[in-house]
Amino acid sequence: MAQDHKVVSPAEWLDARRQLLLQEKEFTKVRDRLSELRRELPWERVEKAYVFEGPEGKQSLPELFDGRSQLIVYHFMFGPDWDVGCPQCSHFADSFNGAIVHLNHRDATMIAVSRTPYAKLAAYRKRMGWTFKWVSSFGSDFNFDYHVSFTPEEVAKKAAFYNFRKQDPDAEEREGVSVFYRDQAGHVFHTYSTFARGIDMLNVDYQYLDLVPKGRDEGGEGPYWVRRHDEYDR
Repeated sequence: MAQDHKVVSPAEWLDARRQLLLQEKEFTKVRDRLSELRRELPWERVEKAYVFEGPEGKQSLPELFDGRSQLIVYHFMFGPDWDVGCPQCSHFADSFNGAIVHLNHRDATMIAVSRTPYAKLAAYRKRMGWTFKWVSSFGSDFNFDYHVSFTPEEVAKKAAFYNFRKQDPDAEEREGVSVFYRDQAGHVFHTYSTFARGIDMLNVDYQYLDLVPKGRDEGGEGPYWVRRHDEYDR
């Protein structure tokens, strides 16, 4: 690829770069407007009581806000029968682990939620060297209600509600991000969810790879080239 790529003079390169900059600026404006529309979405009140298990023991959904008004949940693929977490979700966790301290200072708490028992989460978190809070929804309907876990029957029939439509979920656990708001009266509202490629922009190294000549260089692999960060040298 590189040896066949067009090579031009500095003046021609600058002209081409300025032309692309016009499109980048237009994209930025469209993205800003989309963010406004996202914030303008109506909310749905969360009426069901969910119980999670984490480093502080049993906690309700309102308690997971940790005193803040906004809660971001990363739906981390880690089924009850799995020994380790999903490598792709682990890839995303590497991106958000260090960002949470900054989110906290903008009135936002971010955690990960998985359906596997908490002991497995704690062990895997220690192995990966992460510091973010990770809680288990094992035994509750949370993952099913927010459409990131599916029954064996749904998987076998290739028909489950995922990413806002009925489709083949591909697995019993899928990835996603959900956002919640807690008002001063303590009421909790579901404000936003996104799944599949909708979380793509939240991965830091994907955004950097999109800048380099080879891009993500996935070929036919898709995201399946990704390894847990302690497995690349194996």
